Amino acid sequence: MAIEIILWVSISGLAFIYAGYGFVVVGLNKFKQFFSSKPAAGNFQLTSHGLTLAQQEALPEVAVLIAAFNEEEIIKEKIENTLSLYYPGQKLKLYVVSDGSTDKTNEIVSNFKDVTLLYQPARKGKSAAINRAMQFITEPVTIFTDANVMINTDAIVAIARHYADKKVGAVSGEKVVMHDERASAASTEGIYWKYESFLKKQDAELYSVAGAAGEMFSIRTALFETIPEDTLLDDFQISMNIIRKGYRVIYEPTALASENPSLNIAEEYKRKVRIAAGGIQIIERNTDICNPFQYGIFSFQFLIHRVTRWTIAPVFIVTAFLSNILLINYSNFYTTLFVLQLTFHLAALAGWQLGNRRIKIKALHVPFYFEFMHYCVVMGWIRYFKGNQKATWQKATRLSYN
Repeated sequence: MAIEIILWVSISGLAFIYAGYGFVVVGLNKFKQFFSSKPAAGNFQLTSHGLTLAQQEALPEVAVLIAAFNEEEIIKEKIENTLSLYYPGQKLKLYVVSDGSTDKTNEIVSNFKDVTLLYQPARKGKSAAINRAMQFITEPVTIFTDANVMINTDAIVAIARHYADKKVGAVSGEKVVMHDERASAASTEGIYWKYESFLKKQDAELYSVAGAAGEMFSIRTALFETIPEDTLLDDFQISMNIIRKGYRVIYEPTALASENPSLNIAEEYKRKVRIAAGGIQIIERNTDICNPFQYGIFSFQFLIHRVTRWTIAPVFIVTAFLSNILLINYSNFYTTLFVLQLTFHLAALAGWQLGNRRIKIKALHVPFYFEFMHYCVVMGWIRYFKGNQKATWQKATRLSYN
């Protein structure tokens, strides 16, 4: 009986974390629609004719902040991309904070007269760089974006228009991994990320997104507070600080930050382990947000959508399999269930082996990515508690189209 309980708690837990939660949030949003209010003034859509003069005047001044370390290969293209974005008049200002860059990054940035370079010789990591840069930004809205992502033309307008709603403290854009046949299965967006985008949209409609996309997200500048320099997930911690102040973090799916996929599985592994280590750090530093009496529905969103995935989900995968082994001879049902679990794990293993050889079979992407993701979570735990994950990490190498 005890083994059966372990098995069904594990399976039910995984089912709720990855499927049940979505059904619950969608159901709550359907119920909420009966009490929905009209969009805030200024929450307009960009059309092919651009914006009216009144709409342009309603938009806030925006600072775009790019944190860079040795980005000579991409920084010129990034700046040109940012300066070409559609936004009215002189309301868009670009800052590049160079964190100890030793290549030609600073020289390239200095060639752009409309860009403010904030350089410090000592490399302290992205969080320290953001803290330093925010002292110089006076625009009411700040957009953080990575040097290696390109933004679509209308993204700034799509983000900035939401600040007409005084309850909105931050707006997250959408990360897009560019398709490339050379990419490993671990680097493809696939079904899993489409589902994650769907959940982010539902989370935002219910109350707030549980964490922003670091590739591109924005905040009300006045709400920023200094984060510890050893913070691994600066985007997530900044978001949590804003939620703690009583504001919402919403999701704008039309604001796209596109990047090339990781070079291979090993590079993607490096990136995901860092994220997992950062996830444990986020939980440690934001335990108060798990209190539903203080943070209401967001506590539920944070606990299920984030905390469980960074903690108990990998445990459930292991306990579901091991407990099922002990029940094989108990009934034909448990034997069949074990065969299904074993098939899934073997499919993941096959996906990994073939992925290393750049042989793609789409049917294997989901099981491989699911198991790969949870393996990275476990390795992230180990790295974090050993103190081996530093804020000044080496970014993952990505495929080049040159």
